[in-house]
Amino acid sequence: MSNDTTSRLSKNERRAQGREQARAAREAEKKREKRRRLYIQGGVVLGVIAILAIVGLVLSQSMKPAGPGPKNMNSGAAIFTKDLKVVPSDALANPADDRVAPKTNRDELPLDVTVYADYMCPACGNFETQNGVMLENYVGSGDANLAIYPINFLDGQSLGTKYSTRAANTFACVVEQQPDFAFELHKRLMSPEIQPGQGTPGLDDKELLKQAEAAGAEPTKELQSCIQDRQFGPFFSENYTKASEGISGLAEGQRLLMPQSATELQPEGEPQRLVSTPLVLVNGQQWSETRDGSLETFMLKIKGEIEQADAATADDK
Repeated sequence: MSNDTTSRLSKNERRAQGREQARAAREAEKKREKRRRLYIQGGVVLGVIAILAIVGLVLSQSMKPAGPGPKNMNSGAAIFTKDLKVVPSDALANPADDRVAPKTNRDELPLDVTVYADYMCPACGNFETQNGVMLENYVGSGDANLAIYPINFLDGQSLGTKYSTRAANTFACVVEQQPDFAFELHKRLMSPEIQPGQGTPGLDDKELLKQAEAAGAEPTKELQSCIQDRQFGPFFSENYTKASEGISGLAEGQRLLMPQSATELQPEGEPQRLVSTPLVLVNGQQWSETRDGSLETFMLKIKGEIEQADAATADDK
């Protein structure tokens, strides 16, 4: 005996039952569609809120006035002296302030050496490989002071990561907070094992922090924050701008070379501009390997001139 009650319904009853089932299905579909619309609308609203939050953060960062530059770099450079110690200085209140080379008596020792460099510049890395140990010895012994002037003109060569700025910023964070390890960090960032090639993203912020640690710095919260927030990014953008407008600290009457030339000088009577890196000055005079020979030879020549002048003065007395 069958339990199917549908078979006992009349034709009209079965038709009415079908209409009721269809109506219930339509109602259920309407409810599902309403829920789907609400989910989509909610997702869109959340997405818009997230986008607005990001935009607001970017705008707030871009509109926020630039903070002061790093301590111990108010000339735009970190200056290393005997025993590789950083010469202390106050921070520039405004990164856009002029860079003024510190006053130095170039008639006496130690020598005054300045290097303008970008941490992604291959020529700068080669310069460090060839001259880094020699400069470290001269500075460590007190025979020379060395000003490292980081710039960021190769930011566009790091696939959007602005590596030049981030590396310079990491250097500045250490110069300000833990200066005893700044020279070692500079060496590491310029070493062939660590310096990234152009057209690569370079080291990320965590890797830069690791390099600071490897140089001896303690990874404090303050150091991590300084690196991750790129605290001194505007300072290094201004470093490049100011150097492009005219180099400070040249000896009187000195002119810089034109790009890709060992003989042609920049126009007389005009600002002498940074046109390539590394730019190396010894007692305010530009060194060019093609024109002057090795850097140590050039330094010894200037050192000899100072010593001869001192001897002549002593004889006059």
